[in-house]
Amino acid sequence: MPSLLCYGDSNTWGSATVTRPDGRYGPAERWPGIVRAALGPAWLVTEEGLGGRTTVSDDPVEGAEKNGLAYLLPCLLSHKPLDVIVIMLGTNDLKARFNKSPWEVAAGMAKLVELAKQPQFGRAGKPAEILVVSPPPFLPLTEAHAEMFAGAVEKSPHLAAEFRKVAATAGLRFFDAGSVIRSSKVDGFHLDPDAHAALGKAIAAEVTRIAL
Repeated sequence: MPSLLCYGDSNTWGSATVTRPDGRYGPAERWPGIVRAALGPAWLVTEEGLGGRTTVSDDPVEGAEKNGLAYLLPCLLSHKPLDVIVIMLGTNDLKARFNKSPWEVAAGMAKLVELAKQPQFGRAGKPAEILVVSPPPFLPLTEAHAEMFAGAVEKSPHLAAEFRKVAATAGLRFFDAGSVIRSSKVDGFHLDPDAHAALGKAIAAEVTRIAL
């Protein structure tokens, strides 16, 4: 059975912009669940989303467990062998307290893919295929988030170009989520249900192309 890992932040975990129990979309609504349904029962799809997860930074406010690089190794070891790894991070790196440029956010993604493409995590000594996904740009933020993400609205449109360079340098596949979805107007950075559906279908198509 081919195995797919979806590694990301609250937009992989399923933070809801509409009323849902515990503020989380159900398994069938989240984009990894849409991928699972599209690929069918022949695939094992594992969701690894965590709200606030960064690429490589400990969060001095929310905790060191938000560091995506620190958790990636045990995650890969837990779920190997893997055929495809989808990584969509970068949104939380744009919090003002990290003071990162788009290039620096992409440098964090580069560290993640450097680890993930090691042969030990793939099947039969072959590295897993990796799909680097840039998150959609921010929309105008609510008052509750404007200070936390100061500068993110201006920086976020540049992530796709920087992530594309990272993927090209590493010889990996790239997908710009902003080409098929937009962030929610509710808060400016999470995803509405229709965005999860569209993103899941698009990523499933990318995975299918990879697996052919």
